Amino acid sequence: MAWLNAVKEQTLSVSFQEFQLDPTILSGVKAVGYTTPTPIQQQAIPSIMEGKDLLGLAQTGTGKTAAFALPILHNLVRNPGSRKIRVLIVSPTRELAEQIHQACIGFAKDTRINSIAIYGGVSKLPQFKGLRRCPEIVVACPGRLLDLVGDKAIDLSGLEVLVLDEADTMCDMGFLPDVRRILNLVPSSRQTLLFSATMPEDIRKLTKNILKDPVTVQVDTIAPAKTVSHALYPVPDALKRGLLLAILEQTPTGRTLVFTRTKHRTKRLALDLLNHKYRVASLQGNLSQNRRQQSMDGFRDGKFDILVATDIASHGIDVPEVSHVINFDMPDTADAYTHRIGRTGRALQTGEAFTLAVPEDRPMVRVVERVLNAKIERRRLPGFNYGNFNPEAQFPQDRPMQPQRNGAQPGSNNGTRRPAGPGQATRRAAPAPARRSSAGAPTSAGGGRPNFGRRPTGGHRRPA
Repeated sequence: MAWLNAVKEQTLSVSFQEFQLDPTILSGVKAVGYTTPTPIQQQAIPSIMEGKDLLGLAQTGTGKTAAFALPILHNLVRNPGSRKIRVLIVSPTRELAEQIHQACIGFAKDTRINSIAIYGGVSKLPQFKGLRRCPEIVVACPGRLLDLVGDKAIDLSGLEVLVLDEADTMCDMGFLPDVRRILNLVPSSRQTLLFSATMPEDIRKLTKNILKDPVTVQVDTIAPAKTVSHALYPVPDALKRGLLLAILEQTPTGRTLVFTRTKHRTKRLALDLLNHKYRVASLQGNLSQNRRQQSMDGFRDGKFDILVATDIASHGIDVPEVSHVINFDMPDTADAYTHRIGRTGRALQTGEAFTLAVPEDRPMVRVVERVLNAKIERRRLPGFNYGNFNPEAQFPQDRPMQPQRNGAQPGSNNGTRRPAGPGQATRRAAPAPARRSSAGAPTSAGGGRPNFGRRPTGGHRRPA
C-alpha cells in the first residue's frame, strides 16, 4: 500500500489556496466540498491559469473537470471581457455536458459568470433563449452545437478558450469530423485544452495540429485504479441472466452499474431485474434526454441501486458511491473496459469489477489482461447450475478457478473484506406491483426510499 500512502501525502501537501485562485472561485470550491486538489488538478491548474495550451491524459474520475474549470473561471473573473462567448467546452455525451455545466455553476456561484449546456434530445427553444443572455461559457455536444451555428444562433468569434473533453470518446463515437468543423469556426488565437484517457492515432494527430507548445499532464491513463479488483465468470450466453441474478443474490453491493452491449439488451435486462424486485433504472440512447436524466439522478440520489446501461454511462458519469461494475457483456475494446471499470474505485475507494465472459470473449480477455498487466481471477459461483457447461475449461489460468465466497465481497486485497454496512447491500424494492416511472426507466411501486433492515446472512433474500 506504499503507493496509496504516497498519493495521500501528495494530495495533503497542497491546498487550493496555494493556487492563488480568485476569492470568489475559492468560495465556490469550498461550497461544493472540495478540500484538497487531486494530482491532475495540482499539475494542470497553474499552467492553465498562465494561459498555456494543455494535453491532459487522465481517466474520468480523476478530477479533470475542476482541473480546467477552476483556472478558466479564475481567468474570466480577473480579466473581464466583452459580452460574447469566451469559453467553449466540447463534450461527447449529454450527461457529461450537463455534469460539466453544473460544476461550472457551483464553482462560479459567487461570480457573475454564466454557463449554458447545449445538447440534442431536447427542444432548441430554451437554448436559443439562453444564448441570447450572452453566457461566457458554453458546454456543448458537437451535433447540437453545429445545428445552432447553422441556425445563426451562436457566435464563436470572441472565443478565448476551447476545451475538448474526452477526446478519445468523441473519436470512438464518430465525432471527429464535427470537431474539425468546430475548429474552423473558432479563432486561431485561443487557448486550447484537450483531455483524453487514451491516445489513439487520430487523437495524436489532432493534438499535433491544434495545440501550441502544450504542457502535458498525465495521470493514470492506462489501467483502472489499483483499488479495483477484477473477476471473470465464464458462462454461456444463455445462462448470463440467471448468473447475474445469482451473483446479486450472493454478493453484498452498494450502487451497481451493469453494462450491456446493446440498447435492446439494456432495456430487457432492466425489466428482468425489476421483475425480481430490484430498484433499477436503465440508461441507453433511445431514451429522451429527460428520461435519461431522471435515471441518472435517481441512481445518484439512491432511488435506484442498479443502473443497467450501454457504454453511454461509461464516460463522464460521476457517482462516487459505485461499489460494483458488472460487465454483462464483454466490451469490444480494452479502452471501453477501462472506461467502464473507471466508474468504481474512485477517489481512492475500493471497488469490484465482474465480467460475465462467454468463450468467444477469449481474445478480448487477453487484451484486457495485457492492459491490467495481470491475470484476471476466474470464478465459479457456488450453487449455480451451469448445466453441461464447464467454467473450469474456459479461459485457462495458472492457478485453479476460485469459488466466490458467500456473504463477503470477493477479490479485495490481502484477503480482507470491506464491512458491508447498511449501504453495502444490493437492495430490492418492497414487493409491491411493479410499474414504470415517468422517466421511462423501470422502478418500483411507491417511488420512494423504503426502509431496509439488516442484510440476511449469506446474501440477499427475496422479501417475504
